[in-house]
Amino acid sequence: MVSSAGDPEREFRDFVAARSTALLRTAYLLSGDWGAAEDLLQVSLTKTYLAWRRIERIEAVEPYARKVLVNTATSWWRRRWHGERPTEVLPERAISDGLDARLERDALWAHVKELPARQRAVLVLRFYEDLSEVDTAALLGVSVGTVKSQCSRALATLRRRLGEQGIEPGARAPQTAKETVR
Repeated sequence: MVSSAGDPEREFRDFVAARSTALLRTAYLLSGDWGAAEDLLQVSLTKTYLAWRRIERIEAVEPYARKVLVNTATSWWRRRWHGERPTEVLPERAISDGLDARLERDALWAHVKELPARQRAVLVLRFYEDLSEVDTAALLGVSVGTVKSQCSRALATLRRRLGEQGIEPGARAPQTAKETVR
């Protein structure tokens, strides 16, 4: 298709003029968006141009350019964030900024700090450190029954105090204790 006898710049321009429409169609089919397809084609043609002197001697210039196009599209697909796309109609849904969750977390930890030391220790070891009742009992030097009763009393106290503030237990999606602390 392209011979090495002429001017490489002119040969590349001729290649782009002849094949860019077909390559743009391929880019669109890969990306699903005309704007992204144009960007993809531009980057792919730039990469092809940078390798032009090496590939101009072969007859498979278009397959090379198409391969660059596909590889670039794959790279973009892996790297780019796909969560935001322009649209004519905006969705009607509110998105939480997380303030309510942070306020609930702060209220919870304010009440945890007010618990008696043993109850607080049991909650931290059981739910933050994720220890079993047996391990918690061994670490605190108490019986498993004591761990159970202290845990039950602490949770009842927290439920009551949070309920007084209008925070219902289980109103949000469940979280681990470690996520709650952060």
